[in-house]
Amino acid sequence: MKVQEMAAEQRKERADAARNRRAILDATSALLAEHGAEGVTMDRVAAAAGVGKGTVFHRFGSRAGLLHELMAEPAFTLMAAITEGPPPLGPGAPAPDRLLAFVDAMITMAADHVELMAASRALALPPHPRTAEIHGTWFGHVATLLREIRPDLDAETAGPLLLSMISTEYAATVARAGGVDRLRASILDIVRSVVRGAPAR
Repeated sequence: MKVQEMAAEQRKERADAARNRRAILDATSALLAEHGAEGVTMDRVAAAAGVGKGTVFHRFGSRAGLLHELMAEPAFTLMAAITEGPPPLGPGAPAPDRLLAFVDAMITMAADHVELMAASRALALPPHPRTAEIHGTWFGHVATLLREIRPDLDAETAGPLLLSMISTEYAATVARAGGVDRLRASILDIVRSVVRGAPAR
């Protein structure tokens, strides 16, 4: 086989793998939304994605690996957005605007994946291997912004407390009942109250 033909074949394989990965993740999300954790089996995922079960196992290893990938994808996307994306989520906006944009993005991510989080708890999945890195990024980002906005606060403690509102069982219950807008408004109002509490300079 010529070098050009081999390169073309490799590109096709990569493109097929990327399409399969996307189809599998989208199928898993759809099954979670419709059936909850019990609806996510490797057989059902493979059938919904239009691939063989062996393809799902080869790519993700297990149901835990599949759900971990589904959880990590939006987290890493958001991590990239706060470091190199456009403002106000990314650099270049005032700290209060960045804080509100980040909390808003976190609420959206949690609401969009509320069934995934419920499945994680129901199946007693172990933490994602990069959980410490992901959480460290969230807490570090919020602490940095809070130190600029409210130097009178203990930012390392206040930051995680603010974010913890998003991941409570109550927040998940409200989101699953269709109350995402109310949840978002209330959490952002609390964050704004923290921002407005900045001492006069």
